[in-house]
Amino acid sequence: MSDPWTLTYEGYVPEQQGLRESLCALGNGHFVTRAAATDVEADDIHYPGTYLAAGYDRLTTSIDDVEVENESLVNLPNWLPLKVAMEDGPWLHPEDTEILDFHQEVDLYGGILLRRFRYRDSRDRVIRWHERRLVSMADEHLAALQVTLTAENWSGTLRVQGAIDGGVTNSGVERYRRLKGGHLQTIATDHPSDDVVLLHSRFVQARREVALAQRLQGFVDGSELGSRHTTDVEGGQAAQELTFAVAEGQPVTVEKVVALYNSRDEGISEPALEAVQAVERASRFEGLAERHRLAWKHLWQECEMDMEAGSDENTLMKIRLQIFHLLQTVSYHTVDRDTGVPARGWTGEAYRGHIMWDELFIFPFLNLRIPLLTRALLRYRYRRLPAARRAARQAGYVGAMYPWQSGSNGREESQTLHLNPMSGRWIPDNSDRQRHISADIAYNVWQYYQVTGDDDFMYYYGAEMLVEISRFWACLATWDDGLERYQIKGVMGPDEYHTAYPGKDPATEGGLDNNAYTNVMVAWLMTRTLDTLDLLPAERRHQLREFLGVADAELERWDDISRRLLVPFHDDGIISQFQGYEALEEFDWQGYRQRYDNIQRLDRILESEDDSPNRYKVSKQADVLMLFYLFSAEELGLVFERLGYVLEPDTIPRNISYYLDRTSHGSTLSWVVHAWVLVRGDRSRAWELFCNALNSDFTDIQGGTTPEGIHLGAMAGTVDVVQRCFTGIEARAEVLHLDPVLPDGLARLKTSVRYRGHRIDLEVDHKRLAVASRQATVLPITVAYRGHIRQLAPGDRCEFRLIGPHGGGGREEAASARQRQRMEHDTKRE
Repeated sequence: MSDPWTLTYEGYVPEQQGLRESLCALGNGHFVTRAAATDVEADDIHYPGTYLAAGYDRLTTSIDDVEVENESLVNLPNWLPLKVAMEDGPWLHPEDTEILDFHQEVDLYGGILLRRFRYRDSRDRVIRWHERRLVSMADEHLAALQVTLTAENWSGTLRVQGAIDGGVTNSGVERYRRLKGGHLQTIATDHPSDDVVLLHSRFVQARREVALAQRLQGFVDGSELGSRHTTDVEGGQAAQELTFAVAEGQPVTVEKVVALYNSRDEGISEPALEAVQAVERASRFEGLAERHRLAWKHLWQECEMDMEAGSDENTLMKIRLQIFHLLQTVSYHTVDRDTGVPARGWTGEAYRGHIMWDELFIFPFLNLRIPLLTRALLRYRYRRLPAARRAARQAGYVGAMYPWQSGSNGREESQTLHLNPMSGRWIPDNSDRQRHISADIAYNVWQYYQVTGDDDFMYYYGAEMLVEISRFWACLATWDDGLERYQIKGVMGPDEYHTAYPGKDPATEGGLDNNAYTNVMVAWLMTRTLDTLDLLPAERRHQLREFLGVADAELERWDDISRRLLVPFHDDGIISQFQGYEALEEFDWQGYRQRYDNIQRLDRILESEDDSPNRYKVSKQADVLMLFYLFSAEELGLVFERLGYVLEPDTIPRNISYYLDRTSHGSTLSWVVHAWVLVRGDRSRAWELFCNALNSDFTDIQGGTTPEGIHLGAMAGTVDVVQRCFTGIEARAEVLHLDPVLPDGLARLKTSVRYRGHRIDLEVDHKRLAVASRQATVLPITVAYRGHIRQLAPGDRCEFRLIGPHGGGGREEAASARQRQRMEHDTKRE
């Protein structure tokens, strides 16, 4: 049986190196380094990359006589280079030697990468290489690697070079390579002491300075040995070389410790000075590894879960891999940094490291585990509230209009053009019409508050964001006398395929009317904003309304919109994705599946055929079904009821089936949402889609995207399916609701969450739910299972017998439970 704490690869497979570099990347919330070999440069097989959290820079490129400015996550100087040569021969490279065996693994519990292999040169000399690597979770500025080299069948001289390479560019995404990628300028290189070299660089446009210092040491039998001389501290590289006299079978160990500082770090004088001092006082590798493993141990105590899964013995390891990457992207080191959480992590250059709506899938896990991180990441959005206000004004609106893609300062970073690799054409990008991002941010604010009860955050940050976002939507909403409804026109939904109506030019006549997801989210938002103002102490409410100039007439309009916003329907209960959706053509799914191996990116396929998804009932990912993902049936029913619609329970599975049949799953997030919404209606299908989501990056399900960077939203969303969907967790109206439904592929689940200061342990199987609160000094909370309500004080434990096909209980008991649940208090404005 495989180790559920270890991601393992056997054999050197060149075509898999990009995937392995992403999945085995190491980070600490401050910076992340891809798991490239130490003796390679960027080419068609390998791509070394190190990325600073929120390390952005802008460059302008001329494309077809159009000046296009893009802000990108900068590939920092490569600190990994460590290569060897025998006698006076050339530096060895994996592709120039015969690799006899190869093993690579990541210890997920300890956060250490191991690479072990043997290779033979052209003169039949064999070297055994044993490497351990870390990016310190204990000290956010340090990284290190330790390599033990053994000459197996020869004796002589072994040369080792360790370097920092500042000559790197951004070239990790093939379709971006026509864009300028030279973001770094070398300020200085230096050799401040015998075993330390320094490379000091600066971003071209952002002017941020980054300094990396390296300490290189060699050891034989535990003693430092070897003659050392600096080979190069010029030309964008800082390197050192060690020379060893080695005997056959005698191991020698090289340790490389690197410190990374930048000019926006807190509590520093100057980055180059800090980097040099940090490596000079750093411990040897074992000392760094001990503290690093301890920091990871503490993180896993906060975030671990255990389960008994079905046929795939790697399921638990894959879940832990998703958590591992989430914690490398955002950790306690993120708290005091001005950074959001990127859609693709900090493991590559896809989406240029931008912050998008993926936090909608990421924050729920953090809310219930380390809510401090959610708070910090929401403050990234709050700091960009002025930019969102400016964007709204420039577009002719009021309030706050957040960008679809955000980077350094909150301006819209979505591309104006993007390359379709299937047609080779650069085409307009209209994704910035996904205005729902503002409502998504508001949803994140409210959910954080529901879980934590963080009054200070809501008083001083959250409420202001909700008010300004509501103002924006109230400005977009227009009244139609004929329909006697408000409408929201000219937007795009999460689907992304549909940018305009058939025959319309997306650039000049783009957008759709009354996207159901957008309109329902806006109606919900208006109610929650009014609730938030009611929750504020009278003095704070008065101050906020006075500061923002919120008149009674605005509040009345928000209330009216929350009751009279249009939601389109067709086919007797199917929620229309947008107004006019029912008039689109049905798509030839069978024909296209026969013609193409993979039709996930139908937009690219159709564009290459001079056609458009705008003509068809096709979706890239969940759009309408996002409503069933974000809201329980009960809460969604209340939103519709307030709008004057009836959402009959039997229409929910019909809507799910209707849109699932018309979705290409062109986004990894699609598997997450569809697995979630199917759990209560089709457990076996839900488990199948859950496994697809779990394998999205593990098997590179999209065929080449994972080497460009992991899909963090899908990773965190998959874990959240286990944490919230399978347990039925919903924080609403001061009650922690639990309604577990384990799929058939999962026998038992054990996890823990934080809620209102409690640390709560949950254990679920198909018949029983156990809930226990650990000892703490906090007030009791209310937990509920299908109307069965319990008060839970610290140290208390309670159990529920589950109602359903596995747990027992008949229809009468289930109906009675649902009746009791309907009688519970809810935050519904009458």
